[in-house]
Amino acid sequence: MALHLPSPRNTSPSMTLRPFFWRKLQNGLVQTFSIIALALAIGAMLWILGTIFSRGGEVLSWDFLTNSSKPYGVPGNGIANALLGTLMITVTAAVIAIPIALAAGIGLSEFAKQSRFANLMRFCINVMMGIPSILIGLFVYMLWVVPQKSFSGFAGALALAILMIPVITRTTEDMLRMVSDHLREAALALGCSRWEMIVQVVCKSARNGLVSGILLAVARVAGETAPLLFTALFADTWPRDFFTHPTANIPVLITETTTNSPFEAMHQVGWGAALVITLIVLIINIVAKTCFREQKR
Repeated sequence: MALHLPSPRNTSPSMTLRPFFWRKLQNGLVQTFSIIALALAIGAMLWILGTIFSRGGEVLSWDFLTNSSKPYGVPGNGIANALLGTLMITVTAAVIAIPIALAAGIGLSEFAKQSRFANLMRFCINVMMGIPSILIGLFVYMLWVVPQKSFSGFAGALALAILMIPVITRTTEDMLRMVSDHLREAALALGCSRWEMIVQVVCKSARNGLVSGILLAVARVAGETAPLLFTALFADTWPRDFFTHPTANIPVLITETTTNSPFEAMHQVGWGAALVITLIVLIINIVAKTCFREQKR
């Protein structure tokens, strides 16, 4: 018995080659535009970094790092007090934000999960991550500075802590979700309580990712200027009264010396401070990326 197979459709070479030609053309155009966009982004970054390193390297010295900031005309100008103030503000912000953010991330990952409350919290966190930092500064200004009738470094730390919380919370939830459920089930099967399982098994397994999230949040707020203009402000003194008086910090120092001063000597101080804060942020980002790479492995 003969088997009759359906004959293939009559397609001309032009009909088969034309779609392939357009797909190849579109693919080439997209690749070209992607390479151009990448080159522009990398070129802009290298241009900015090159300018900062070339201008800031002219004034960077040991005396520059150990002397405090001074008004124009006073010899021995430096950034030591601003560097110490930035360290105090950032560390205080981290101390405030890290416990709250870690607890929130653990709650969303291990307890709330896909509940309506958890989805609402995730939406609020995403909104907070997109809020301009200057609005956070205005909020803390009305909440703390106005009632206290004084700018202070602690007010700046509050503003930076609010900026850090959503970043650490979101990173914590994502890192804990990367931990296999088999580890959770094994820990519970061995008699661990739920909190022991979370702290001793899940968090330890994701510790590199948690550290990277914290470092990324610190790197983000280390160079923030707008919140500190409304909270910590600036002072050419060492940060002694952290809770009651304006506190020197590098971001506001850069603003004051580069935009509010007509003297080239002060501009050089601003370039040197910009180089220091850039190096700090680069180092923190490199360490965070290294921790995150180890977590993915």
